[in-house]
Amino acid sequence: MNSLMHTSRRGFLAAAPATAAGILASTAAERAASTVADSSKPAASPLKLGLVTYNLAKDWDLPTLIRNCTAARFDGVELRTTHKHGVEVTLNQVQRSEIRKRFADSPVELMGLGSAFDFHTPDAAKLRADIAATKEYLVLAHDVGATGVKVRPNGLPKEVPVERTLEQIGRSLLELGTFAQNLGQTIRLEVHGGGTSQLPHIRTIMDHARHPQVGVCWNSNQTDLEGAGFEANFDLVKDRIVSVHLRDLFLQEYPWRKLFARLVASGFRGYTMAEVPESADGLRVMKYFRGLWLAQQGLD
Repeated sequence: MNSLMHTSRRGFLAAAPATAAGILASTAAERAASTVADSSKPAASPLKLGLVTYNLAKDWDLPTLIRNCTAARFDGVELRTTHKHGVEVTLNQVQRSEIRKRFADSPVELMGLGSAFDFHTPDAAKLRADIAATKEYLVLAHDVGATGVKVRPNGLPKEVPVERTLEQIGRSLLELGTFAQNLGQTIRLEVHGGGTSQLPHIRTIMDHARHPQVGVCWNSNQTDLEGAGFEANFDLVKDRIVSVHLRDLFLQEYPWRKLFARLVASGFRGYTMAEVPESADGLRVMKYFRGLWLAQQGLD
C-alpha cells in the first residue's frame, strides 16, 4: 500500500509541470481569442452624423424626420427654415416646448436651425433687419432645444471693396455671437456664396468675428481645392470649424477621406451633416450615406 501510494505521488509530481503548462497555454489561448474577438468589434467614429433637411428631407414633418433619423442611425438633424417641419419664429411658447420635448424623448438631437440670413448687403437698413431677424431665430433655437443657428455670406457686392464687405460680415457675426452666448447658442457661418466661399475670405471674416460662440460650418465645396489647395485652405480655418456639411460622398472629385482625417486630427468631434438631393426613397439614401460615411473613415 505504501509503495503504491509512493508511486502515485511520484507520478503526480512528474505530471504536475505538464499539467500546469497545459493550463497556462489554455489560459493564454483564451486571452488571445478574447483579444481577437475584441479587435473584431467595429470601431466607433469620433464624429457625429447628422441630416440637413435641405433638400432630402424638406417635405418631412417632425415625426417622419425623427423616425427616419432613428432608423438610419443618424445622431441629429439641422432644420432648414421654410421646410415642412414647421419650426419657425411664428411658433408660440407652448409649441416650442412641445418640439423641445419631442426631441428630448427621442434618440435624435436637434443639432441646430438653418437660416438663410446673410450680412454682405450694402443696404444698412437691410443689414440691421437681418441681424435682428437672426436674433429672433437664436431665441427660437434656444426655446426648441437646439445648440446653434447656421447663417451664411452670399456674395461680394461689386460696388463695395471686398475687404469692407468681409469686415462688415465679421462685425455682424461678432454682435450675434455676444447675443448667442447669453442663450447658450453658437453661430455657424456656412462657407457659402460667390467669392465668399473662398477660404481666405472666410478666414478674414473670422478674424473680424473673434468670439467663442462664432465658428465655421465647413461646406465641402469644390472651391476648397482652389488657390493653395485643400490642405492649406483647411488649415486656414481648422481652429474655427464647429460643424460640417457634406455632399454626396460618392463624388470622387472631392477628397473625402482627407477631409475626415484632417477633421479628426484637428480635434474636431462635432457634427458632419448630410446635405444631399431629395429622393423618392429618402430613408434608403440615408442608410447608404451612413455606410459611405463609415467607409470614407476606414470604418465598418
